[in-house]
Amino acid sequence: MTDPLRTHWTGAWRALGTEPPAGLLERLLAAYAEPQRHYHGLQHLAECMAHFGRERAAAAHPAEVALALFFHDAVYDVHAHDNEARSADWAHEALRQAGAGDEAAQRVHALVMATCHDAQPEGADAQLLVDIDLAILGAPPPRFAEYEQQIRREYAHVPPEVFEPRRRAILGRFLARDPLYLTPGLRARCEAQARSNLRGALGPGTPTAGTE
Repeated sequence: MTDPLRTHWTGAWRALGTEPPAGLLERLLAAYAEPQRHYHGLQHLAECMAHFGRERAAAAHPAEVALALFFHDAVYDVHAHDNEARSADWAHEALRQAGAGDEAAQRVHALVMATCHDAQPEGADAQLLVDIDLAILGAPPPRFAEYEQQIRREYAHVPPEVFEPRRRAILGRFLARDPLYLTPGLRARCEAQARSNLRGALGPGTPTAGTE
């Protein structure tokens, strides 16, 4: 699994004209391999980078999108509410330590923060990054079902009467987006399947689209 990741990693830093801090990739991969991660782990990272490999031409700053993907779930604690901020700070610190320009470091920080999914992303790079992060919603049904099980295991400490309505609300908000994917490539490949998956997860009577 790590060889394609290393290829993306080294290519991104080379495109920025710098070298990553020593041991940084190993620290990131160790973070994604933490035992509490059932979905937000190495499988998700590898899937994101595979989508990026197909869609990199849509990026204005492809190296920055690639690095933002590496960092977007670098910190993942299901009991915390600042995972994205801590991940973004780690990314910014790493880029500055490597000698990347402050503008690039700030853009990567903003890209990681876009994965909070609390607003529609603006700009080609943020839209691509968020679409890639949400590509799992348009995965083939067996993989989507696995994803749902993985999310439930990550939140095994949350009782069903709390987890289920919250999860329905999250999935319902994604289904209400029209379109769900803002980049042409991801929309063509994932939109229809994502709507089918989400309607199946939400149950009969779920509208195909609408307001949040």
